[in-house]
Parts: sequence; C-alpha cells; structure tokens
Amino acid sequence: MSGSLDDLFASRHSVRAFLDEAVSLDDLKAMCMAARSAPSGANLQPGCLHILSADPLSRLIDQLQQAIVQKRPFDNEYSYFPEPMSRELKARQRAAGYALYQALNISRRDIEGRRQQFARNYSFFGAPVGIIVTIDKAMGKGCFMDLGMFLMSFLLKVEDLGYSATGIGAMANYASVIHENLGLHEDEMVVCGLAVGKADEAHPVNQFRTERASLEEFASFYGFEAGT
Repeated sequence: MSGSLDDLFASRHSVRAFLDEAVSLDDLKAMCMAARSAPSGANLQPGCLHILSADPLSRLIDQLQQAIVQKRPFDNEYSYFPEPMSRELKARQRAAGYALYQALNISRRDIEGRRQQFARNYSFFGAPVGIIVTIDKAMGKGCFMDLGMFLMSFLLKVEDLGYSATGIGAMANYASVIHENLGLHEDEMVVCGLAVGKADEAHPVNQFRTERASLEEFASFYGFEAGT
C-alpha cells in the first residue's frame, strides 16, 4: 500500500490481532533496510533485530507463557515509564488502557480478563512474525533516541508494504527468558518486541485509536509572525 508520507503516518496504528498470512522474507529485509537508513549520531547505528517466525517463534512464545504460569519475576534491564509517573501522564496511560479494554468488552473490574489480554503481549498477539529488539548495554542514553528513529522507519516501511505492526514494550519484562531462548550475548539489552503481519481489520481490538496531544500542548514556536 505505497502512498504519500502523510498517508503512512495517518494509517499507522498499533495492531493487536492478525490474520494467518505469512510475511515474505524479502519484505522483512526491505523493512530492515528502511530502518537502517534512519539518522544515527556519529553513525553508531545502535540496535539489532532478532526476527522469528514458524517454529522458532512458537518455541519462544511457549517459554514466555511458561514464565507467566510459573509467575517468574520480571527482570527488565531498564525503566520504560517515569518513576514516579505524573498525574497527567498517568491519566493518559489509563485513558489508553480503558479504551483498549472497552473495545474488547472487558470491564474495569474484570481483573482476569485484563490479565489475559496483557498476557497476549507474550504471544506477539498471534502475529506470524515476532521480533526482539536489542541494544548494546554500553550505548549511551542518546542512542535510545537513534533506536527510536530506527524503529519508526521500520514501522513506516511495514505500513508501506501493506502490513501492520505493534511495539511490545512488555517483552523486556522477561529479558532473561529471551536471552536463554535466543542465546543472546550478555552485552545485549532486550528493549522491546514487535509483532508484524496482516491486520485482522474486523477484530474489535483493532477498531480503537488512542488520542494524541494537541499541537498547542507539545509545540512552541518562536520568531514567527502570528497567523503565518
């Protein structure tokens, strides 16, 4: 679905239900090459993608599900959310969560339903391709900015090729399970996961959209004439 850049930005959203359709290796390679074209300070090019499908993906999912059943403690190597989280940011987080659960007809008091939905993170939401994103632990904080641009470039190419995806920050919670499964080098930090495939557009979970902050909330303009 190649289109204008504005079209790609407008159509991109997190997809959490996928069709049982394969993603071609050539398309995955194209996504990777688009990602690597992203800006990179001093050309350090931080970040690696570990791309799984078929049996390797199933084996990782099985081990992650076992970790959930065994109530294995989280062992993520970095903090995704601010600590403590401000009231404003907490409100945004709750609004996004409530909208997701409402789309799935899961009530606020349905703790088990919410737990089961959260656990779907660790099955890559049924996508045919699961990706683990890592970064060298020695990289500075600025390299996470480069990694973000790398991932956004990847996601836009996903959209351009007619697929859909979602990031899975929760994947870092079981970093040791992933290390064991993939045999990662000890210097690799698990940052997140990605689920990639063809979207199941009819599924309720793909019907909701999160609200974005208004321009006035996050952008300030200096030195411009009013109204121009």
